[in-house]
This record gives sequence, structure tokens and C-alpha cells, in this order.
Amino acid sequence: MSARVGVDVGGTFTDLVSVDGTGTVETLKRPSTPHDQSEGVAAALGQLSGTPVSRFVHGTTVATNMLLERSGARVVLVATEGFTDVLHLARQDRASLYDLSRHHPAPLVPHGLAVAAPERITPDGIERALDDDGVARVVDDVRKLAPDVVAIALLHSYADDHHERRLGAALRDALPGVDIVLSSDVFPEIREYERTATTVAEGYLRPGVARYLGRLSSRAESLGVPAPGVMTSGGGMRSVQEAARSAAALALSGPAGGVVGAAAAVCAAGFADALTVDIGGTSADVGLILGGDALVEPGGRVAGVPIALPRVLVETVSAGGGSIGWIDDGGALRVGPASAGAVPGPAAFGRGGTQPTVTDAHVVLGHITAVALSGGVTLNLAAAERAVQALAVRLGATTERVARAMIDIADASVARALRRVSVERGVDPRGCVLVPFGGGGPLHCCGLAEQLGMRSIYVPPHAGVLSALGLAITAERRERIVSVLTLAARLDADGLGRELARAADGVTAGEDWERRWVARARYVGQGHELDVPVTPGEDGSDLASRFAALHAQRNGFTLDTPVEVIGVRHVASGPSHAVRFERTGVSRWSDDHRVDDGGRFDARITGPAVITLPGATLRIAPDWRGAAHATGGWILERETTS
Repeated sequence: MSARVGVDVGGTFTDLVSVDGTGTVETLKRPSTPHDQSEGVAAALGQLSGTPVSRFVHGTTVATNMLLERSGARVVLVATEGFTDVLHLARQDRASLYDLSRHHPAPLVPHGLAVAAPERITPDGIERALDDDGVARVVDDVRKLAPDVVAIALLHSYADDHHERRLGAALRDALPGVDIVLSSDVFPEIREYERTATTVAEGYLRPGVARYLGRLSSRAESLGVPAPGVMTSGGGMRSVQEAARSAAALALSGPAGGVVGAAAAVCAAGFADALTVDIGGTSADVGLILGGDALVEPGGRVAGVPIALPRVLVETVSAGGGSIGWIDDGGALRVGPASAGAVPGPAAFGRGGTQPTVTDAHVVLGHITAVALSGGVTLNLAAAERAVQALAVRLGATTERVARAMIDIADASVARALRRVSVERGVDPRGCVLVPFGGGGPLHCCGLAEQLGMRSIYVPPHAGVLSALGLAITAERRERIVSVLTLAARLDADGLGRELARAADGVTAGEDWERRWVARARYVGQGHELDVPVTPGEDGSDLASRFAALHAQRNGFTLDTPVEVIGVRHVASGPSHAVRFERTGVSRWSDDHRVDDGGRFDARITGPAVITLPGATLRIAPDWRGAAHATGGWILERETTS
């Protein structure tokens, strides 16, 4: 018997989940190693039981950290002459409408590293051909700038890419060892700014991601573990070789695994629609599950950088267990974005941290009671009290009041993010179940549900390591995007079928793989699109009708305007892997409502109560009732609305 293993690297802990052939789950936590994430991953793999590993899938924050720290490669951008400043012009909007001192993050390519290509392609064809002299000039200009990577993003290359390919071939010949990235390969769709930014991000991240995955593969090989598959932002797994060539698609690798794991648990419990909240050591990630599937959207910003590639809807806020409480210049209490991280960590972890964190606030209030925590952490109550008390003295308040205020501030930040991913997409949170996970999610779930008017919470089994579980069971996935740019009314069944076939061309998939297509559509003249599912045999009118229904749900209205199809995305997914969610049903009880649950507790508890879970702590607030669920998780329901 062999096992499938998922490893998720967080800001504080590295989580590992192993699922064997019977669906039985083994979990463990180890402290993360920020200086080299692969070291912590290898240490976790080394602690596995003797079951051979048949598949190893990894969720990494390496790409995200490189964007946050601006520690990527030296990229030279080649753009159409007259358009080399596209990254600086961006969308010409303000970073903050009413704060003139705020600025957008600096582009990944400064002014001096952009080279103009003497060419021009328009939607109607070639206006200025790229000749031999132009190619030679670009090659010479790029060579002088000594790039690590060259990103080529020419106007309208989504429709005609032969200028990009000609320049790419010439630069590869002239600069051996320098990676050349083409926008027509990375993101062949309209919108010059987003296409250029995504292509540059791919070049910026690719060398560092490749080095990290190389180190990780070597460590895995030395342990007798297969080369890692890597979770993409879109929620599917790619081989390590594919992942190294699609670095921009890894920007939300770890958080995507959490939503995938939550979707599996939600379906096992019989729910369909859910809001998810993953609270770890550094941040809180919120997502949306509709009809049992994680919602995938066409892209967004990561660390201020637009990446227009499909991704599981995840919004991140700085409200993790390690988020530090502080006082601003106006004397107000704030929480985050600074975090104590893995080192030195919260004061309660006894690793040298002295600043008050959200975790310390929970310890002070008695919400975390276990002395020995997962990952080898021993709780230091006195250190937590000292840290929060020092902040309380400056505020002239009691330690308990400041601790509650820190938690309330963190909850308010997360609740705003939950509203953004639900209400702004036409989804009423009150019709969803809240699914909290991560080490801190179950601690905050009741307060978050109350702020959103939600009456039901499902704390999934293995909540403390659910992201790693999602990685272990995720399906292999491959995607391809093609540009279409035509009115839906012009697409009969044969015409739409040809576009679907074009999107599927070259995508390798097994016989038992599922194939799905999504059309990106909009009303003519709109500045944004919606993703509309389509199937072979449909025509443009079917697509337009489905678009109108989705537009009404999302925006509350429809228009008497033609529907335009911008592009088609094809997704091929391999079979997912089963996991056994179950509770053994052995009852244990504690009169003081402080109990341990390792999947065997079988009872109903009325709050306030604290339940220690493997890798997490669940707090049942007053006016809430909790019941152990057959899947191994917990169902919480609110008793009153007072």
C-alpha cells in the first residue's frame, strides 16, 4: 500500500498530510524554515511513517514571497515602439482615491530595462513589419542590459504572434542561457497592460521558482520520495517540470489547496455553498465554494502585480495568529499587517517573541488551553500575558479588554474580506455555511459568522492541516487559453465547436480525464468579462443566454446589448483522489467544556466551550451549540440572534 502526500508551507508551520490507499489520513506539523522552505518540507517528509509515497504534491509561497520582497530576476521587457511604458502607465487609476500620498507598487521592470521593437501589428493586420535590421537592433539593445530573463510583449500578439516568435528565436540564439518569455505563450488574450504584466511576472519569478523546485526535488529524491507535483493558483496540480515553466501560475499555490480541501470536506458533509476562511500564522485567506466547487476567476493582483491567469478565488488579509497588535500615531489600537511569523513567533510560543499577537490574545482569554501544541510548540502563558499587558498599559486598559479588542479587530478585517468575495458576487452569506480551517480559523468562526448573519458553521475534519489535505487529493490539471474576439451571435454550433477544439488542441489528457470549457464573455463596450461554462454542441445563443443569467446574478441587471466572446479556456482534469472522512463514535465528556477531540468525541456542547482539535483549537461562543459530525468535523449552529 502506498500513500499520497500533500505538504503546505505557511508563514509559521509546514503542514503534511498523507492519505493511504484506504483513504486513511495521517497528519503532522513542523515549524517552517523561511530561509529555505525546502528544508522544512524535507524535515516533514522525513517524519512520515514507513508507508511508501506514490505521489507528493506541494503548495508553496515562494512565488508570492518573491513578489512581496521584490527578490526576483532582472527582467528586460521588449515592447512595441512607443509602448515601452505600459507597466508604468498601468490603468491610470489612483492607489487610493482620497489619499494622494499613496502610490501603486513599482513595476517589476524599471524604465531603463525596457527595449523598443520597431514593429506594429493592429487588429486589422501588420502596419509596420519587423525587418532584419529591427531584429538586430533589439538584440543589441537587450544584450547591453545583461538580463537574466527577457519578456517579449508586443501589441496584439494574442491575434498574430509571428513578430514575438521571430524576436524570441533571435534572442535565444544571441543570448544562450537567458530565458525568453513570450506573452503569446503566457497569456494570449486582449488587454495590453494585464498581458504585459503577467508576462513580466512569469519572467521575474521563473528562475527563483526553478531553483527552489530543483532543491526540493533533490531533497525528495534523497528521501526516496517522488519528484513533487505543484499546486497552481487555479486549483490543479502540475508536474515539477511544468510548474518550473509556469511560475506566475503558482502565485496562490498554497491558499488554493485550502479551498480544494474545503470543497471536498463540504461535499462529504452534504453542503453545497460555503464561505471558507483559512487563518494561519501570517494571514487569513477567504474563498467561496458554489455547488460544491471552488470558484475560479480569471485573475487578479498578487502583491500589487496583476497576474491575469485563472486562480481559485482567494482574498488575503493580514489577520493571522502572528499578526502584531500596535498603536498608531492617533492612539488607536491596530492589528497587522506586520507578523511575528515562524521566527520569533508569538510570545506564547516561547521562541523569543515579545510583541503581542492575536495568538497571545487568545491565550490570555483562555481560548487556547493545550500546553503542548502541534509542531513541537510548548505554550508559555506568562509570556503571552506580559506581551499583551505591555500594550494594555500604553492604552490605559485592562489586559483582557485589549486582548478582546485585538481579536475583534482581526475579525472585522476578515469579515470585510468575506463580504467582498460573496456579496460583491451576488451571493448572500446567510445562505452559505462558514467553513473555518487553519490553526486559527476555528477560533474565530463564531465571531465571523455573527458579523455576517450566518447561522451555520462546519468545522471540517483535519481543519488544522486542510490545505495540505487539499494538496494530497487534488487532481492533475492542464489548461489552455485562446483568443476569440467575436460576437456570440456569429457563432453557430459548428463555429463555437471549432473554438472549443482550438482551445483543447495540444492539451495532453488521459482517457478518464474530465474536459471543461469556459468562455470569457461581456456585453459589447464593457470593460470586464464573466466566465461562462460552455459545452460542445451549444451555439452562441446558448452562451449569450447563460451569460445574461450570470450577469443578472452578479450585477443585478441585464442589458439589451450584443454579447461578445473574448476568449475560451479549456480545462482538462484528471481523477481526484478519495479521502475517508469519518468519526469513530467513542464518547468522552468534560464538565468544564474544555475537551480534546481526536476524531472520537461524540457529543453536543453548548457554548462557551473550547475544543482542542489536532492542529487547531475550536472555540464555541456563547449562544452557539456544537455537535460532533459523522465526518469527523463539527457542526455549529447559533441558538439565538441576540
